Amino acid sequence: MGATVDWLRTTTPGLLVLCGLAIAVLLIAIIKVKLEPFVALLLTGLLLALAAGLPVSQIVGTPLKAGESLLETGFGGILGHIAVIIGLGTVLGAILERSGGADVLTDKLLKTFGEKGAPVAMGLLGLIFGIPVFFDIGIFVLAPLVYVAAKRGGRSLVLYAMPMLAGLSMTHAFLPPHPGPVALGGLLGVSLGWLIIMGFVCGIPGFIAAGIVWGTWIGKRVQVDVPSEFVPLEPAGASAGDSAEGSGGTAVLTKSPPSVALIGAIIAIPLVLILGATFGYQLLDKDSALLQVLTFLGTPAVALLITVLVAFYLLGIRRGSSVQELSTITAESLKPVGMVLLVVGAGAFFGKVISATGIGTALADTMSAAGLPVIVLSYLISCGLRVAQGSATVAIVTTGGIVAPLVTDQGYSQMSIALIAMAIAAGSIIASHVNDGGFWIIAKYFNMTVKQTLQTWTVLETVLSVVSFAVAAVLFAIVS
Repeated sequence: MGATVDWLRTTTPGLLVLCGLAIAVLLIAIIKVKLEPFVALLLTGLLLALAAGLPVSQIVGTPLKAGESLLETGFGGILGHIAVIIGLGTVLGAILERSGGADVLTDKLLKTFGEKGAPVAMGLLGLIFGIPVFFDIGIFVLAPLVYVAAKRGGRSLVLYAMPMLAGLSMTHAFLPPHPGPVALGGLLGVSLGWLIIMGFVCGIPGFIAAGIVWGTWIGKRVQVDVPSEFVPLEPAGASAGDSAEGSGGTAVLTKSPPSVALIGAIIAIPLVLILGATFGYQLLDKDSALLQVLTFLGTPAVALLITVLVAFYLLGIRRGSSVQELSTITAESLKPVGMVLLVVGAGAFFGKVISATGIGTALADTMSAAGLPVIVLSYLISCGLRVAQGSATVAIVTTGGIVAPLVTDQGYSQMSIALIAMAIAAGSIIASHVNDGGFWIIAKYFNMTVKQTLQTWTVLETVLSVVSFAVAAVLFAIVS
């Protein structure tokens, strides 16, 4: 027995077996036992640490000092990086949504592209509105607008829904301030500026292939009618007063519709500020006063705070809303964020444990012996976790924790690390099926059977994943 334990803890094959067993326990806890991913990740991380023989003081600290333990540094390190960003990004998305921004974007895009180009318009709507809005919230907000386009066009709902869903999925998987990319920034030590650049570079081809090409092809072959309970939307500016309550009792800002230019400018503010800091760091002298200004303004938390304050004023206060109404929207939007942060924190702790046990080094040795590039390994691990347990966020943070030691020790450039992050993100969305909550949301909101959802949405996610990874892999081979 003792020899087996020593083999597991000290040899490369043993450490790999230990890692495999830990991931198997994690998947069983989530899939079979139905534990919340947060609880499952925390439990599995603790069990792995104990099984690997790590000292208790290293795992949880001592009764007098726990600040340097794996538990606290794992949670605290990543949450210190992402909590503010995700919180502010959520608030920004809520303000844009409740102001009627989605309505005016839809009207403008439909007028621009016309009836034949309506699917492309829906795709761009998902792409633009998906930057500040979480995936599931984007579906709730944009689904009625897709119904309108399908009613007007008189064609299958699939033709209009798939491009929009591809846009939402691409931004959710590849672009900050969404939880997965932000978490990867912290886990892999890559700036959000590079993640934004590579997110667009890798994600846009995937969006075109999955949303426009595949969505148009399958939309002509799978006939789905608009749900019978569909109720036409009121115009974007329709309202009985300065502020109203939505059908679910949610505060909305509906005094008058904002302009498309205003919505686009607000969405662009954080992207421009963050990219300004990223390029400034590459081009300016390190002691430059301008660089200091760009770095401060381009810090993601600062950039998003500025954007939220601008949105508060331009979309709220200037249009007659009170600070109290804006505070209500802020509080409502932040309610779902807690579980996301806990899952990311627990995943980071799990990754810390993997790193401390030496499993990362063992993986690196095995990978080198097999000749498997780190970007391919990252993608395959992420794909496996995604297919097995359904959650993209869990797949991202778990994979990020596993491969982080392989990335940080190899001297990769920020661009190369960002491409590895894109590979992980691409793997995290592949083959959405019945163990993914998003699968059922899409089936319900777009009036599809399970078979139809598998034929349309599942294939769309797979195309988006494979094409985006292919772009990332080619670029990685060129620059690394």
